[in-house]
Amino acid sequence: MTRRVPIRHPTNGGVTGLVYNAETFPDAPKSWSLMFDPESNSSYPFALMGDGQVTMGGACAYLNHGYDCTDTEAWKEAVRLLIDTKNRSNFSGFVDGTPSLQQLARGVTHVALSYNGDYLFYRQENPDSFENIKFMIPDEGTEMWVDTMLIPSKAPHPDLAHKFINFILDAKIGAQLSNYNYYASPNAAAQPYLDDILTQPPIQPSEEDMQRLHFTPSLEGEQLQVFQQFWSEVQSR
Repeated sequence: MTRRVPIRHPTNGGVTGLVYNAETFPDAPKSWSLMFDPESNSSYPFALMGDGQVTMGGACAYLNHGYDCTDTEAWKEAVRLLIDTKNRSNFSGFVDGTPSLQQLARGVTHVALSYNGDYLFYRQENPDSFENIKFMIPDEGTEMWVDTMLIPSKAPHPDLAHKFINFILDAKIGAQLSNYNYYASPNAAAQPYLDDILTQPPIQPSEEDMQRLHFTPSLEGEQLQVFQQFWSEVQSR
């Protein structure tokens, strides 16, 4: 029996990075130390992301194990760092991408994690509130990701699904999608139709920063169970 391997069609791509108040931190290091080193931020509220792999990856990167680390001993060290970080008096909680930007704009937090496209969207929509909010790719490395379209093996209308995917992959349509949601297009044919703002940082990272980006590793089986145990320990302590 032949196994049918699904084909993934990428639509948009982005980066998860540090967002911070540049008025609070005018000389912010381009580093995860802004999040994890108490000497870099001893008093201003900060938030971690609720996505366990992103937050653990950031801790691993800061500890020089690489953002995409999967070594158990590296995870243990990252867990200790995250528990210590959580226990700092200025830790405000776990906040995901979009709400973290809203909290930064209101001054609830001064450092958090979010996505480059969401950041640019809010900065364009509300330039006054986001005048001092900056997006950073830490030198130690961070996450890049790609949204993809797939057709389930038992999809009731696969022909219609293929037509929709072909529609999205059209060069001009793909560019319209990126121009709307402020995320990069992996479709080379769409590049000439992108707004200029999408062809420069933070949406299109510099060549140097591109070398610092990693996909979050896929975990399964026993390795996934071990990671989940570690992340539960971080959350509970």
